[in-house]
Amino acid sequence: MNPFIRAVSQLQEVTLLVWRVLRGLTKTPRYAPEMLRQMDVLGVGSLAIITLTGFFTGAVLALNSANTLQKFGVQSVTGQLVITSLIRELGPVLTCLMLAGRVGSGIAAELGSMLVSEQIDAMRALGTDPIKKLVTPRIIALVTMAPALTVICNLVGTLGGMLMAVSILHQPSSVYLSSAKTAITLNEIVAGLIKPTVFGFLIAVIGCYKGMSTTGGTVGVGLATTQSVVLSSIMIIAADFLLSKLLLTTLLAQ
Repeated sequence: MNPFIRAVSQLQEVTLLVWRVLRGLTKTPRYAPEMLRQMDVLGVGSLAIITLTGFFTGAVLALNSANTLQKFGVQSVTGQLVITSLIRELGPVLTCLMLAGRVGSGIAAELGSMLVSEQIDAMRALGTDPIKKLVTPRIIALVTMAPALTVICNLVGTLGGMLMAVSILHQPSSVYLSSAKTAITLNEIVAGLIKPTVFGFLIAVIGCYKGMSTTGGTVGVGLATTQSVVLSSIMIIAADFLLSKLLLTTLLAQ
């Protein structure tokens, strides 16, 4: 099949999948316990890797930026630079890239395995809608947990930057925190939550679509998992550019 035609066909299938999810939100059953379970598995289960990512990112930001800022005599704004970089860009992007690798691949592998082992066909035979039972809870869980994990990443990253500023750069913690507070505004917070919400939606939709369209047995499951991670990462980076441009001209416009 022509690559362009294949891309258009896949876009159509993804759009139909999203439409079925949105349409199903107004109908029962809603499988609330499954949604909570997915929030625990996908969100709480990713807390350790997100915490480590945020801490070392904030520490590296403070360490690398302080030397440059010192040349201009503005080393006191290290906290502002760290928190602005985390909220606007690094926090949402790195958090969701970690989720794409850990969660997106897991969704694709789990649904793909269920499809090739005919468990999904069995669900349909018993009158259960696999979209409502399997896809919707995962999408809602990621859309909910991605912003929450991003906030945690930003907080831990700020603490990591402060640790570097105090221990290595010998900057008083009060100076660092005072500088960081000046960068925290309502518009910054809102903009910092919009990105991970969109990214989480993309990761969940791509992972579910790749899993539900798996073919070729167990080999196809591995291929679907790889494609899910790669495509999710590309979409996150592309969407980040578009959202950054949009937010800079609206919420973050000076």
